[in-house]
Amino acid sequence: MIKIFRAEWRKLRRPTLFFGSLFAVGFVSAMITAFIFILIDAPTGNAKEGAQAMVVTREMLALPEGVMIGFASSGALLGIVALSVFAAQTAQEFSLGTLRNLLVRQPNRIKLLMGKYISMITFIALAVVVSLISAIAIAYLLAGNAGVSTTAWRSGDAIKAILESYGNVFIAAIGYGTIGMALGIYLRSPISAISIGVGWLLVVENIIAAAWKASMNWLPGQLLSVISNGGENYGAALIKISVTLILLVLSFTYIFKRRDVAN
Repeated sequence: MIKIFRAEWRKLRRPTLFFGSLFAVGFVSAMITAFIFILIDAPTGNAKEGAQAMVVTREMLALPEGVMIGFASSGALLGIVALSVFAAQTAQEFSLGTLRNLLVRQPNRIKLLMGKYISMITFIALAVVVSLISAIAIAYLLAGNAGVSTTAWRSGDAIKAILESYGNVFIAAIGYGTIGMALGIYLRSPISAISIGVGWLLVVENIIAAAWKASMNWLPGQLLSVISNGGENYGAALIKISVTLILLVLSFTYIFKRRDVAN
């Protein structure tokens, strides 16, 4: 499996994919953090939790965990990047016909799939670090003009909040990525997998959630948003999405193991 991991990691290190993805997550996190500070006095809210708008005040930002609010709020869009990477890297093996060559070198499909999965999780772990650094940097840069005190950001509680927030966003990103991998295996087309995944999570789910509030308790994108924000009902959301992801993994593993690569 180590050889598979190294081979897949080389693919992920292609300059366009590697630096493009890291730039994208850093930019997204920086922009969302900037909007929270710039729109701090906006009556309509300056952040979101799931499909709902929320107001982040100066007092909230001045708390130890305030330095992480922008980073946590960017979890959903970071998840979309994870979904896209997982979906594209998986589906292209079918669309380009390279899966045959991989299976010649590693006929054990489960090991091959797990090697790909672990390599992409490693890549996402790095991407979340870049996002974290970008968000903190922008928060410190804009705090003065926004009238937000940064004293509590340098406390032990702040460090704890940073680690917890990183863990939450990382878990959510793995969830999004797992959905992307499932779509890549089901559809075998990078464009179709990414389009359907992004369309469902960013558009369809938000429409359903706006029309039917109770759906936020079971829609995967909404649950992952709660996890990335560390919001209310975190424990219940974690259990529900864990069950969903386990079923997804079992499903696409079975399909990957049984599918004829010629088709």
